[in-house]
Amino acid sequence: MFERDEAISAYQQAAIHANAASANPHQLVLMLINGLLDELARAEGHLIARSLERKGHSIARCLEILGGLDSALNMAQGGALALDLHRLYDYCGQRLFEVSVSYQREGVSEVRRLIEELREGWETIGQQMA
Repeated sequence: MFERDEAISAYQQAAIHANAASANPHQLVLMLINGLLDELARAEGHLIARSLERKGHSIARCLEILGGLDSALNMAQGGALALDLHRLYDYCGQRLFEVSVSYQREGVSEVRRLIEELREGWETIGQQMA
């Protein structure tokens, strides 16, 4: 089973790299947001299944993606919006850290809802840009 999962993961990674190579900055951020949502769903599933090692891996991956989103912010030019996004990413990271030590699924659900709202706004911006 793990070999199949690893093969699927390798295929998905290749597809992600191919898409990222042709994406504009807006699309790259959307890809990160979608990846974060996917990983949050995995983390929640691992919590339900009591698969603590996998839960820890998923939480760590979520934190990496949040770090990537945060590092993409242009604080000098982004003004209040960049600061608000920085605070959002920081809050989400803190909530996920709490989940990693408390095993409370509610924290993952809260972060997922916040990131889904962010994705909706980001998609709207993309539609307006098109």
